[in-house]
Amino acid sequence: MIKNPRNLLWLIPLLLFLTSPIWEPKAASFLRPRGTFDGVKIKNNPTDNSQKFTMDSLTITMSSNGRVDWVINAKQAFTGKSDKEINMIDVNAIYTAKDDTLTNITSNKGIYIVDQRHLSLMEKVIIDKPAEQQKMFTELLHYFDATKMAVSPGDVKIKSPKFTIRAGRMDYDLSSDAYDLSDRVLCTF
Repeated sequence: MIKNPRNLLWLIPLLLFLTSPIWEPKAASFLRPRGTFDGVKIKNNPTDNSQKFTMDSLTITMSSNGRVDWVINAKQAFTGKSDKEINMIDVNAIYTAKDDTLTNITSNKGIYIVDQRHLSLMEKVIIDKPAEQQKMFTELLHYFDATKMAVSPGDVKIKSPKFTIRAGRMDYDLSSDAYDLSDRVLCTF
């Protein structure tokens, strides 16, 4: 009798070898690859190689002439229709003017198109200029970084302790600090 059962361990490979004609065809059939590679075409289209993402927070910094103009924060961001479009939720942006005055901008949603440097803010957009004690309310605001223009194509309300302005459209040139209000402008002093 064998005193140590570990010495019987060599019997396992021997049993596997002797019983292989029974189990080997079924195992080979199970492990055989299914389907074929016929008809599979690899596309070399750069639009198919787009990068999709979702982030819990995002910060975008926009600069011109070595000076930071915009710092845009969002609580959540994700890829839009292409990888050049960033959709944002709960946007909080700070614009720094040439004279270093700050403008705070908040909105529920935003879209930033990277290659066009175009920022769109939507739903409950509030622009707060604390130095001038002015607040502007609108539902849609476009900012074009190439021309330094902010455009609100919908209803606009500007409130200050001295006046209230309502208009149907607003164009604002950030480089010259000039407003152009149109479409049913009403001013109350």
